[in-house]
Amino acid sequence: MERSRVLLEAARIIRDRRDEIATVESINNGKSIFESRIDIDMSWQCIEYYAGLAGSLAGEHIQLPSGSFGYTRREPLGVCVGIGAWNYPFQTACWKLAPALACGNAMIYKPSPFTPVSVVLLAEILAEAGAPPGLFNVVQGGAATGQLLCQHRDVAKVSFTGSVPTGSKVMEMAAKGIKPVTLELGGKSPLIIFSDCILKNAVKGALLANFLTQGEVCSNGTRVFVQRTILKQFTEEVVKQTEKIKVGDPLREDTRMGPLITRPHLERVLGFVQKAKEEGAEVLCGGDLYIPEDPKLKDGYYMRPCVLGNCKDDMTCVKEEIFGPVLSILAFDTEAEVLERANATSFGLAAGVFTRDLQRAHRVVAGLQAGTCYINNYNVTPVELPFGGYKMSGFGRENGRAAIEYYSQLKTVYVEMGKVESPF
Repeated sequence: MERSRVLLEAARIIRDRRDEIATVESINNGKSIFESRIDIDMSWQCIEYYAGLAGSLAGEHIQLPSGSFGYTRREPLGVCVGIGAWNYPFQTACWKLAPALACGNAMIYKPSPFTPVSVVLLAEILAEAGAPPGLFNVVQGGAATGQLLCQHRDVAKVSFTGSVPTGSKVMEMAAKGIKPVTLELGGKSPLIIFSDCILKNAVKGALLANFLTQGEVCSNGTRVFVQRTILKQFTEEVVKQTEKIKVGDPLREDTRMGPLITRPHLERVLGFVQKAKEEGAEVLCGGDLYIPEDPKLKDGYYMRPCVLGNCKDDMTCVKEEIFGPVLSILAFDTEAEVLERANATSFGLAAGVFTRDLQRAHRVVAGLQAGTCYINNYNVTPVELPFGGYKMSGFGRENGRAAIEYYSQLKTVYVEMGKVESPF
């Protein structure tokens, strides 16, 4: 209950300072202030949720023959390390610290060197809320710092959010100390649009699946499979709505897409668009540099959101994670066909289905090899639901009651109430 009170107070402070923190977050990584406010709301909701669970953590009692019994204790792991990504700096930190602290652990958190600022605010807020000194620590640095944290003998667990190559290295380093890890890695998620969908909702879903945070979202549904009978209609509407997305100063209320995180990343994303053209895809809109009218923004890392048509499964833009505002449209005919194609990837973070046929929706979702699936929506992540991937998209879960399993350990206790039976 003591942990719960501290977490509830932290959630209250974040809620009260929402606009200030959101502004810092937009400056921190370029996402629109509209999105940042949503991220901050999800952050305090996450902390509040685990504050509610903190007092309910318990084991179980198991009755055994002859009056003997056993019980389990749910105990903290110790010092947990969180390593965050740059696309959701504040929110990712909350997703890790809230269950960790609720379970009685301490946490050392290393934010991305591209977005070091907002997590420092979070540490200050926790201290103000009454967290003991040193319970939540922020350590700045790059890969070398992460390596030191993963390999430190006093670290009990590592939770990492980021790319597959880095996640593989984190897992390798943690393995040397037999440390448990949670990995939330990349994706190349499928979004399947059946012809019986509500088209307006499917278009909105496709935009949510591709253009939040400048397309820099690991769960994005970047492979949009559209049933051939509605391909033309869907494509026209998606292009029309994509062209309306306002790109510019992330602190303006009407902006819906800010700059990408760095110049090299912008060039990488634009390179994917160029490669797609060379391989036969058609750029239906965007995919080029955008220079805002405001002279203060002329050196910003902006691009116009892109829709690619005429895509094929073997194209680079369809196979590799772009991590930018690039939507690839692929045609399909049958349910069996699209399910096979959707699963033909080493990733398995998320997937989505739009259809009015709920039997089909559940059937397809059951067949999709992805840890987080959506029916008639996309990229909504309420804290009550576990989030995580299959295959090379990682393992372990964040959010929901499931996260408690990854920030605690079970101790089994056997109690003998009779004579000891022994062959000796």
